[in-house]
Amino acid sequence: MIFVDGLPFSTDSSQERDALVNLLEHPKLVSASNSFEAMQEVKFSASKECALQGRWVYLFQREFATVDPALIDFIGTDEATTCVGLVIRNQRNGMTSVAHMDSTKVVDTGLTQMLSLVVDKNFDVDLDVHLIGGFEDVSPQQANGSTRSKTLAEVDGYSFPLCTKIIETLRKRQEKFHIQTLYVLRHNTRRDSQGNAYPVFNGFLVKTSTGFVIPASFDRTTRCPDEIVRRIRVSVSYEDPTWNAKLLETYDTQNDRFVIAPCSWTLWQEHYALTLQDLSDEEILLQCSSSPSAEGPEFVDNLRRQWDYLTKQPLWNLTFPMRHPRVFEWTADGSWKRCLFSPQDSWNEDGAQTSLQRT
Repeated sequence: MIFVDGLPFSTDSSQERDALVNLLEHPKLVSASNSFEAMQEVKFSASKECALQGRWVYLFQREFATVDPALIDFIGTDEATTCVGLVIRNQRNGMTSVAHMDSTKVVDTGLTQMLSLVVDKNFDVDLDVHLIGGFEDVSPQQANGSTRSKTLAEVDGYSFPLCTKIIETLRKRQEKFHIQTLYVLRHNTRRDSQGNAYPVFNGFLVKTSTGFVIPASFDRTTRCPDEIVRRIRVSVSYEDPTWNAKLLETYDTQNDRFVIAPCSWTLWQEHYALTLQDLSDEEILLQCSSSPSAEGPEFVDNLRRQWDYLTKQPLWNLTFPMRHPRVFEWTADGSWKRCLFSPQDSWNEDGAQTSLQRT
C-alpha cells in the first residue's frame, strides 16, 4: 500500500503506468524532486578531505544491503543510468535497506529480500521510501511513433518499465510505504543542445541516523571492498540459477561485515571477455550498455578490468572455493581486511542471509 503526504494513494485507472504518471505529477512529490535537484551532489571519498566521515556501505548494480544505523553511518550507490535506486527505511527503528535495481525481473523477490530485515511481519509499521534514478532513455518522438513491430524496450526504454514495476509491487503489498522521493524519469532527465537525454544524478547517499537522502557520486576508494569480483557477479549472475530473479547478497547485517555471496559462471565468460577486449571503446559502449551516451567516463575501463580478471581467473571456484562467500571486516584504521569464512548463524547453507528483526 502506498501513501503520499500521509494519505493513501489511489487512482481511477487500473493501469500501473497511469499510477506512476499520477505519482510523478503529485504536488508533494514534484516539490520533493525540485528540492532534491537543488541539492549539491556530494563527492564521497575515503580521503580525510571528504566532508562526510564515518562507516559506509556501497552497493553495485543489482546488489542490496540492509544496515543498522547504530553501526553504519551512510549507505549509497551510484553509476545508475537506466537503473533505479530504492531506499526503504523503518520509521520506528531506522533500519534501512537500499537496492540498486537493474531489471523488472528482480523487483518482486528483491523487495521481499529487502523487507525481511526491515519489518517483522507487523504490517502497521510505517516505511519511508525513496526512488532515485532512471531517466527518459527514449525520446518522446520514439514513444509517440511506436508501432507493434517494435519491442517494449524500443517503445518504453528501460527506465519506465522498471519504475512502473516497482510502483506496482509496492501498491500490491500489505506494508505501508510512504513515498518521500520519486526522483525518476523526467525529473531526473537533462538534455543537451541536440536533444540527447542524460540523468541529472547517477547516485545518492542515505544518512542512516536521519534517513536524509542526498545526491552523491563515489570514487574508487569508496566502491569497496572486493570491487572487481562484485562487478563480475552482476554480469555473470544470469548463469547461476541461485540468483534467478534475486538481488545479490552483499552485507551481513547482524555481524556488520561484508559477506560477498558466491556466484558461479562458465568458461564461456572467458571466451566472451577475450572477444570483447579487442573491441574499441565506442564498440564496447554500444554493445555493453543500455544507454551508451549516458555512461560515465569509467564505464569502459571498469569493464576491461573485469574481463582481465576473468581471463586470468576463468574458473569460478578459484574465486569462491567450496562455494563459500568472500568475507571482509572493518579494521581499526577504517580499511577492509579479508578473512576466512566460517559458518555463522545468520547464513544458511545456500549462502543467503536469514532474517534478523530489530525493534
